[in-house]
Amino acid sequence: MTVALFAVSLGGAICWGLAPIFGKLGLNNVNPLDGLAARTLVTLSFLLVWLVLSNGFLRILAIPSKDWFFLGMEAFLATLAGDLAYYAALKWGGAGVSAVVFAVSPVFTIWLSNLVFQEAFSKLQLCGVAMVAIGVLLVFTA
Repeated sequence: MTVALFAVSLGGAICWGLAPIFGKLGLNNVNPLDGLAARTLVTLSFLLVWLVLSNGFLRILAIPSKDWFFLGMEAFLATLAGDLAYYAALKWGGAGVSAVVFAVSPVFTIWLSNLVFQEAFSKLQLCGVAMVAIGVLLVFTA
């Protein structure tokens, strides 16, 4: 892993670490589905500004239909179904526990990336994945 890739990944992890705190605060008096819709509108606003400023609409129109299918599936699973479950967990549970339980998602990604893309993982990496899964189980059951 390059330093740049690590830095970008760490930046994303920090954002994902901060997000549940703001999400929990924002969901205090809001239905999870309404909160997800509001958050999506904010995201859409940022993306629309970026698309206009970067002439990105032409690039989006050039995306092949096969790629649209995969992007649509990812949008449904991550942004609609996954985030709705995440918002419900934030609303009705603790931000810390909810975030930690949702952090087990890379375990599924690693398993599926091996199955779909034949990505290989070292024994040390798999040991790390097992530790994540065990850690999540410990946090959830404590």
